[in-house]
This record gives sequence, C-alpha cells and structure tokens, in this order.
Amino acid sequence: MPQILFLAVIGAAAGLLATRLMRVTMDVPSAMGLGVIGALVGGFVLRLIVTVGGWAITFVLAVLGSMALIWVWQRLKR
Repeated sequence: MPQILFLAVIGAAAGLLATRLMRVTMDVPSAMGLGVIGALVGGFVLRLIVTVGGWAITFVLAVLGSMALIWVWQRLKR
C-alpha cells in the first residue's frame, strides 16, 4: 500500500512536469490525474516485466547449471 501512495505522489508531480515539458495546456487536477494513472500503470507494468525477466533469468541459469552438471557427470563417468 505505501508503494501505491508513493507512485501516486510521484505521478502527480510527473504529470505536472510532463505537461510543462510537452507544452500542453491542461488544468492542474487533470495533469496530476493523468500523471498518477501513468505512474500506477507504468509501475505495475515495470514490476511485471521485472518479474517475468526474473523468471527467465532463473530458467536460463537453471539450464546452464544443469548443463554444467551433466558435463561434469559425463567426464567422471569415463
């Protein structure tokens, strides 16, 4: 729950900054609202990517570890 609140605060500031950088005319509450929504969606998407990436890295390392163990086993078997 604290992370969602943190994303909301950061998102509000980011929304205001983004409208100024992009020179978009928008009222402050709308800019803050869009920033909050963008931060929440971006935060969840990033978390999903990191989680999936973590699984993929774990899988690759597991395959490499298995290959190394099979190689050692074949050498010892000779």
